Amino acid sequence: MKKVLASIGIGNATVDTVLPSETVRPGETIDAEVHITGGKVEQDIGAIRFEIETRYRTEDGYQETDIGRFTLAEGLTIEPGQEETRPVTIDIPYSTPITRGQIDVWIETELDIDLAVDPEDKDYLDVRPTPRLQAVFDAMDDLGFSLRSAECEADPYGRYTTDQRFIQEFEFKPSSGPFRGALDEIELVARPGPDELTLFVEVDRRGGLLSELADVDERKVQTTIQSADPSTVRDTLERLIEKHA
Repeated sequence: MKKVLASIGIGNATVDTVLPSETVRPGETIDAEVHITGGKVEQDIGAIRFEIETRYRTEDGYQETDIGRFTLAEGLTIEPGQEETRPVTIDIPYSTPITRGQIDVWIETELDIDLAVDPEDKDYLDVRPTPRLQAVFDAMDDLGFSLRSAECEADPYGRYTTDQRFIQEFEFKPSSGPFRGALDEIELVARPGPDELTLFVEVDRRGGLLSELADVDERKVQTTIQSADPSTVRDTLERLIEKHA
């Protein structure tokens, strides 16, 4: 009877991934622990699966997707009430979006148990910008731009990336500084990496209705950020925006 109940999740084993901190940055590696507690019956765990997940906006609503996944492919038999702890190293992919606005990122842990509801654990992350992306934010603030929104959106045609189905777009409005009154907004898409940050910039100039309908008030350009110094990045962005404003 206990095995029957476990097959529908009653008296099942449980899993809990314990992170050293919920605050992470893309490109980091964190050492965590997986705590497994046996249920009412002996159960064989085929594997422990991990997925780093988020959600992004599509034309049909929001869709969940995994950014990274891996498996601890080692069989484990867990006895009733037994407590087992396994170390795990988790790589945070550079493509992980930062958690600003309404964006959520989480690690989902799942025990693969035959003939049973797979136990799961979900841990939400506080994803901060990489040093180069933080320098971009600081530079935009210094130039008088305010971050209006940060949204994950579908990239169905692979315009910005070829290895995932979405991008994170940051929308800035000029609230002060040299570009106030000259621009409607700046949209940024960042693609971080270990050695540089690729930045896609869309400059939306102020224009009349006809120019907006024809999209002639928008200029799109790509640049590479290698410095994490805000003043250096500020100079780069100021020159780029001035050229396309």
